[in-house]
Amino acid sequence: MAGSTGADTNIILRLEMHKESVTFGQIATAISDAGGDIMAIDVYRVGKTTSTRDITVNVADPAQTDEIVGKLEKMNGVKVINVSDQTFLMHLGGKIETTPKQPIKNRNDLSRVYTPGVARVCLAIHEDRSKAHTLTIKRNTVAVVSDGTAVLGLGNIGPEAAMPVMEGKAMLFKQMAGVDAFPICLDTQDTEEIIRTIKAIAPAFGGINLEDISSPRCFEIEERLMNELDIPVFHDDQHGTAVVLLAGLLNAVKVVGKKLTDCKVVVCGIGAAGIACTKILLAAGVRNVVGVDRAGALVRGEAYDNPAWQWYAEHSNPHLVRGPLSEAIGGADVFIGLSGPKVLTAVDVRNMAPDPIVFAMANPTPEILPEEAEPYVRVMATGRSDYPNQINNVLCFPGMFRGVLDCRASKITERMKLAAAHAIASVVTEDELNELYIIPSVFNSNVVDKVKSAVIKAAYESGVARRRKGREMAAKP
Repeated sequence: MAGSTGADTNIILRLEMHKESVTFGQIATAISDAGGDIMAIDVYRVGKTTSTRDITVNVADPAQTDEIVGKLEKMNGVKVINVSDQTFLMHLGGKIETTPKQPIKNRNDLSRVYTPGVARVCLAIHEDRSKAHTLTIKRNTVAVVSDGTAVLGLGNIGPEAAMPVMEGKAMLFKQMAGVDAFPICLDTQDTEEIIRTIKAIAPAFGGINLEDISSPRCFEIEERLMNELDIPVFHDDQHGTAVVLLAGLLNAVKVVGKKLTDCKVVVCGIGAAGIACTKILLAAGVRNVVGVDRAGALVRGEAYDNPAWQWYAEHSNPHLVRGPLSEAIGGADVFIGLSGPKVLTAVDVRNMAPDPIVFAMANPTPEILPEEAEPYVRVMATGRSDYPNQINNVLCFPGMFRGVLDCRASKITERMKLAAAHAIASVVTEDELNELYIIPSVFNSNVVDKVKSAVIKAAYESGVARRRKGREMAAKP
């Protein structure tokens, strides 16, 4: 079985039970003792002496499956026929496919979609390359690119193991925004080769979504591609996180009656996401951001081997706060965690300013558990779906790419990211806003449309939209 991912899962046990040797009550007890929770029971086959049933069991950790199966196999009168993991079943054969928009029913259809008719379309694009946006899938297609070096909380697991994540992202693109996305997992960790490969495949795509590429290489890869390609490049781990974080924070400060520009914000974890979050906070007008990593607070005037840290130190911490997190957090209005589990303590939260805001976004275990922070924190957010106020990139990237594709933006600017954050925040109405609801659900149908419209407007204001104004709103994928 795979190692624990911190998420519950359902398994289906197909059991053959001998009626005279064992009762269902005994089986249920064995499953419960091993940590399983029976969710459903379905009769598969009934005979004179045996019955076969499918039992759906919820387990908190995949390791419990082995324990449950082990107990059942030792029971007299029980035969374990099959064990199915519903998550694995959903991944059989992959999670996405391509389908034609129109059927090919006869030779006439074939001659138009392929040879000889397609030659006219090819020549039209050859004469004017911009026609690829209207005559091919380029107008609605995004490449989801990863090298598998920073996948979820699993680390450097390689391109093959990264595929299920990228496929899942492609599903979200399609279902939420009608964007056709395709997973591109590269078998190289060489920065130059990654850049060269993405540039080589770019003609087929209207946008590039970089995903799960380790820091600090991700910074150079994104920056180079932004400068060398004429289509939007978006590193979601950085900027998707930053946009949704700012959206939640815009509403959180309303709840506590503070101005974001006046807040002291402590960012813990100065990796790709931490730097991007800080940049968007600075762009939003926050003046006092203190970045803290394992070495303590980053301070202007110190020398750092990491160029990204050097930039960070020169653009943050105006009061030259020094020391570890426990010292830097004193008097802070906001804590933003993008680091690891349990690095923030209840004592730290008590030392923050009145009505503290804590965004503990490490996954699957946040910097401080909401149960521990609850007595002292006013607004709490995490990256998890089983607590209120989930900071989830899914709120950003579908609408962001729907917008940039519809207006044919050449890049994604800081103004467009800020516009997306304000759009997400606006989905939560004044009547709905409270400590436990500062950010909309990822299934809120208003999010994509609001983000799309805000991004398009900002793209024209930024001068990066290439579709003639007025036509983009009518664009259909």
